[in-house]
Amino acid sequence: MPSQHAVPLPFPGDRQDLRADCSACFGLCCVALPFARSADFAVTKPAGKPCANLTTEFRCGIHERLRETGYAGCTVFDCFGAGQKVSQVTFGGTDWRAAPETAPDMAGVFPVMRQLHELLWYITEALGLAPARPVHEELRRARDRIDGLTRGSAGSIVELDVNTLRGEVNVLLLRAGELARAHLPGRRKNHRGADLVGAKLSGAALRGASLRGALLVAADLSGADLRDADLIGTDLRDADLSGADLTGALFLTQAQLNAARGDAATVLPPAFSRPSHW
Repeated sequence: MPSQHAVPLPFPGDRQDLRADCSACFGLCCVALPFARSADFAVTKPAGKPCANLTTEFRCGIHERLRETGYAGCTVFDCFGAGQKVSQVTFGGTDWRAAPETAPDMAGVFPVMRQLHELLWYITEALGLAPARPVHEELRRARDRIDGLTRGSAGSIVELDVNTLRGEVNVLLLRAGELARAHLPGRRKNHRGADLVGAKLSGAALRGASLRGALLVAADLSGADLRDADLIGTDLRDADLSGADLTGALFLTQAQLNAARGDAATVLPPAFSRPSHW
């Protein structure tokens, strides 16, 4: 479920449809996804079983107290609008409680739809990057194709080869990110896929750096210059972003911010909200 700390704000382009609307969803993230007892979850729950905190109105009964009650993992999940798409489009507004026979299919479709919507989120951002114009036509074709796939039947969606699709789109997103950062002065650091867990990067000059898929868990990025850095897939869990500058950061998501630590001095791009636990 999306963080209780994220306040919906307008995004450029048409990404509003790619933001979670829990009022139009049948609590699918609280049903379809499994979680194990850990620092992120107070209990273990298998996939397909409703969370004990899910109310009859498909709301979270502890939404305002997730972190305090041991469900921090819920605050950093984002379905990118997949929940309402599955609930209202794929299954036409018929919920799994009213029609129990649909529950297994909904649970199977939701994780796939979530991946498709995540790709649409990144593609839409890339289409808003003027320097990436050379790949805009290919991006538009990819967007239209994936959007069409999201409107297919439950059976067609669960049979999709999402890994192959993700690989095809990633080539375009990588090129878009490179084009968007090409104009920046100086040498741009490449930490793509790097293991930087716990790294001491306070005050680091990372403007325009590639941090795609990098592991920055519990890293000290306080005061770091992350302007225009490519952050697609970057693991920022418990990273210290106090005083860091993320102006223009590419492919940043609210979930990444919710997973990190920051403060009032952290500079965020427009349309992102400052998590209340910072």
